Amino acid sequence: MTADFSLLEKKIGYKFKDLTHLKHALTHRSMGAVYNNERYEFFGDALLGVVISRHLFEKFPDADEGKLSRMRSSLVKETTLAEMANTIHLGDFLILGAGELKSGGFRRSSILADAMEAMICAIYIDSNHNLNLLDDVLTSWFTSRLDSISPEVQKDSKTKLQEYLQGRRLPLPEYKLFNVVGDNHKQSFTVTCRVSMFDELFTGIGTTKRKAEQDAASKVLAKIGE
Repeated sequence: MTADFSLLEKKIGYKFKDLTHLKHALTHRSMGAVYNNERYEFFGDALLGVVISRHLFEKFPDADEGKLSRMRSSLVKETTLAEMANTIHLGDFLILGAGELKSGGFRRSSILADAMEAMICAIYIDSNHNLNLLDDVLTSWFTSRLDSISPEVQKDSKTKLQEYLQGRRLPLPEYKLFNVVGDNHKQSFTVTCRVSMFDELFTGIGTTKRKAEQDAASKVLAKIGE
């Protein structure tokens, strides 16, 4: 059955002149190494960062670089994008290989978040590189989140651990990649974290190296009692 992309266009608030761009953005790499959305995802991530950074820069003129970075990270992180993707039922429109279809890839947060970023690139290309139009579309997507965001946004585990150690003049944590398993499109990373306060190694697991590091840092914080 052919997907009715007009439904998706209504949900995202943009009508494509050339649906080829949208289909490209929705095509996962499990469909092949040559034609997939990885390049779109790369550029879409950068475009989203520019738009969100501008909004935060203008909305919070007194916020320092650290607070602006944390707010931006909370808005463009995988969890947020996957939530938005689920809201518009993006998984129903993804073009996946047989393996990903069988394993439920249309529900996987990383795949959904990547497709959201790829769609941003597709809109930019289809609109003839109209950044103002893209800004309008993304603003409609993020309005409620931008309205509720605060400079006091929760710091992530790695940041909290680093600041805890720096505040006590202790060495910074050492993260090492211990293992990577799984296919390219479905990997699991294992990272170890060592801090001078403890003899033991703390192990974190995640779908990306950064997520594994965050998991390890959270375990150190739990041990400390923070």
